[in-house]
Amino acid sequence: MHSEGGSPAPRCGTNLRIVLHKTDFSLNENDIRCEVALGEDSSRQFKEDIRNAESLAAEMVAFANASGGIIYIGVADDGSVKGLDFADVSRVHQLIGHAASQLVGSPLTVRTENVPLDTGRVVIVLTVPNGLDKPYFDKNGVIWFKTGTDKRRINSKEELRRLFQITGQFFSDELPTKASLDALDRLRFRDFLKKTYQIDMPETRLNLSRLLENLNLAMHDGCLNLAGVLLFAEHPEWLAPQFIVKAIRYPANTIHATRYIDTEDFC
Repeated sequence: MHSEGGSPAPRCGTNLRIVLHKTDFSLNENDIRCEVALGEDSSRQFKEDIRNAESLAAEMVAFANASGGIIYIGVADDGSVKGLDFADVSRVHQLIGHAASQLVGSPLTVRTENVPLDTGRVVIVLTVPNGLDKPYFDKNGVIWFKTGTDKRRINSKEELRRLFQITGQFFSDELPTKASLDALDRLRFRDFLKKTYQIDMPETRLNLSRLLENLNLAMHDGCLNLAGVLLFAEHPEWLAPQFIVKAIRYPANTIHATRYIDTEDFC
């Protein structure tokens, strides 16, 4: 029995979805064709090829913020299983590694498997786990979420608050910004280091970037995060006008809902 286009029709069992999610199972071409026959949905996506690491990172973020999913690379949107040649397989694997480790915050541990086709070409099965450190975001700080076969930005405060409450592991002051080290108020930061840690201001830009990252005030790319902007940028109101730092002084050491001595807004 053959499917349209001359390819053998896949023999699909009812337990296919369970089998494909076993991490110790080696897939074959029939498994791929059975998955393709089901079409794309919120946990399954087809990509004929991958050439843009940032775009791939956004797809990974969307899956990780939802319930995880699988990207079949070498499968066209119309369901035709074209596969990749050897050179493309090597190139795509490099893109996957770069996207998962450098273009997603926090880095994702993904799984890949090369599935050979009868044509001599290969389909890469990229499994993105259900993220444990949600919400994930791309290099521009955009939080993506999987909705059906598409992904969408999470923009509203309500949606962000829901994600923060679900995870309990992520704080909004860790959001990345595009503010470079040039935005830093170096005199204020120098005084802070002296008073709090009794250390001098780093002399090199690299050491300064590392120190800020260790203090959770900057990202690994050297840009300040939201906390770094609000606390130590020279003009935080220019960079993050929608945010403020609110300081509240409570009596003794107990935080009260309504009783406080003084309050002041900064930025």
